[in-house]
Amino acid sequence: MLFLICLYVSFFQSAQNRLLIKNGKVVNEDGIIDSDVYIEDGIIRQMGRNLIIPGGTRTIDARGKYVMPGGIDPHTHFELELMGAKTVDDFYQGTKAAVAGGTTMIIDFALPQKDETILEVYERYRQIADEKVCCDYALHVAITSWSPKIKEEMTLLTKEHGVNSFKMFMTYSFMLRDIDLIETFKACKELGALAMVHAENGDIIAENTKKLLAAGVTGPEGHEMSRPEEVEAEAVTRACTIASQVNCPLYVVHVMSRSGAEAVEAARKRDVCVFGETLAAAVGTDGTNYTHKCWRHAAGHVLSPPLRPDPNTPLILLNYLARDGLQLTGSDNCTFNAEQKALGKDDFSKIPNGVNGVEDRMSVVWEKGVHAGIMDPTRFVAVTSTNAAKIFNIYPRKGVIAVGSDADIVVWDPNRKRTISAQTHVQAVDFNIFEGMEVHGVPEYVIVNGRVCVDECELKAVHGFGKFVETPTFCNYVYDMIEEREKVYILFRPRGVPRTEAEAKKYAEEDAAIAKAREAAKAAAAAALHNNQTNGTHESPKPKLAPVDCIPTLPDSAIMTPSSKGPRLEGQRNLQDSTFSISEDVEEARRACIRVNNPPGGRSAGGFWSVPSKEDLEATTQ
Repeated sequence: MLFLICLYVSFFQSAQNRLLIKNGKVVNEDGIIDSDVYIEDGIIRQMGRNLIIPGGTRTIDARGKYVMPGGIDPHTHFELELMGAKTVDDFYQGTKAAVAGGTTMIIDFALPQKDETILEVYERYRQIADEKVCCDYALHVAITSWSPKIKEEMTLLTKEHGVNSFKMFMTYSFMLRDIDLIETFKACKELGALAMVHAENGDIIAENTKKLLAAGVTGPEGHEMSRPEEVEAEAVTRACTIASQVNCPLYVVHVMSRSGAEAVEAARKRDVCVFGETLAAAVGTDGTNYTHKCWRHAAGHVLSPPLRPDPNTPLILLNYLARDGLQLTGSDNCTFNAEQKALGKDDFSKIPNGVNGVEDRMSVVWEKGVHAGIMDPTRFVAVTSTNAAKIFNIYPRKGVIAVGSDADIVVWDPNRKRTISAQTHVQAVDFNIFEGMEVHGVPEYVIVNGRVCVDECELKAVHGFGKFVETPTFCNYVYDMIEEREKVYILFRPRGVPRTEAEAKKYAEEDAAIAKAREAAKAAAAAALHNNQTNGTHESPKPKLAPVDCIPTLPDSAIMTPSSKGPRLEGQRNLQDSTFSISEDVEEARRACIRVNNPPGGRSAGGFWSVPSKEDLEATTQ
């Protein structure tokens, strides 16, 4: 009898770990396909039609819905102590809200307090977060000063603790000067890490703040006046210049203005390895809120860099996202309640900086981007999930619906509507910058590591269910670009004028070697042109995935990819579908795939490095 009970419990637990999502449209950054998704033990095990799966598997009918990778929010601040206050959303409430909105992983910033080392702040954040998080998380670590000791601890964090990104500030009392930025960028490059910057000119902001307060401007409107667009754009340009000179990859957090976005895009066109992130706040609202008659309302929108007073800014930033001028959306979720914001009642420079967004990011970007017709669902997936996974080196474990990937999935209803409000949101904060906004696009189901945590729009997040995810260094997606720039430097490195026969001979030998390298580069470029461009059609590469403990039940031809022609019907039937019909399946096969040529944002495995034109190659050999 005991044996039978144990057998039943084992079967029941096993069945709980199995899930089939049927009849949905699977959206990845490089295409949309009709495919079922079978999940077991937190991993996507099978994709395709007519899957043979074990009995007792729960089935979710996603007909008329999109099945997308769970969102990855690369920018949150839970339990952050800043400006005399501590954010009200802790790691439990914050990640619970993230899951409610369709985000299945967050990356938070560990900001050291005075006299705290970066190793100590990492350990402190791990102890706080590990027991609370409802979804997976990773950590960036902030560098607020520079010394050889800092570099030693950066080395330990990258090699032993799974941290591959470090944030530097160009404003606030703990900002780094250019000379220290150069050193931190050099250290990041040496370690294979990603340098991140909060880009604003801190010296100009300090001077402007003094002038405004002296003139009697004390309200929230003074916040934006003290740090106008050009102050952001100057710092973005400066950071990109330093990164270019050091040849270090750069990530600019919260780009909030047209001129800031222009600076990022211009640097990318110069082949600087830089990525730009904007916020849900920046595309969902604007800086006219700072002139609101209600002080609490105006202060509730204070963050840095600030929202811009030009009401066209959200649309401008969305268009940068759509055309890959910017690459990601974060929330910069850093929430303070009314009492905390009131610390700056008589001095705008003392208002704790931060707004909400982790819960509403996905819906706001869908509403303002996809529903408005500015971007399509594939680009939405790129800017809310896939690009973050690639940049922080957790792709294809995260950020894609593919066999072998983590089962972090959102079943998205594009037609369901909801109205955002502080009265109904999950977050602990008492204010919502998107108050009253009606959005189309709601997560009907959210699956975190195979567990259904939003079930028919009912939140069932689990305290402590998430795990810390290491972010390995030397990410190919990022450092392949750096290597390409190194090759260019070798070809065009500076050298002096030969003034002796020995120097002339040495240079001649170098010239011969360079000429040989250029010929090899021409051949490689020609091969790249042949492989990557075929009449303007880009084939969608399959993610390289680690093998999983799963024996496929169908031939490879039955697994759906954006470039397949549909499954071969070889008699297999879906044991979970009592309405099985050969004629229906034939019709399904005819429409099982949507081929996407030149998907928005480009191919899933490429960087932004352009292939040299024939004219450019010829010019380098002359």
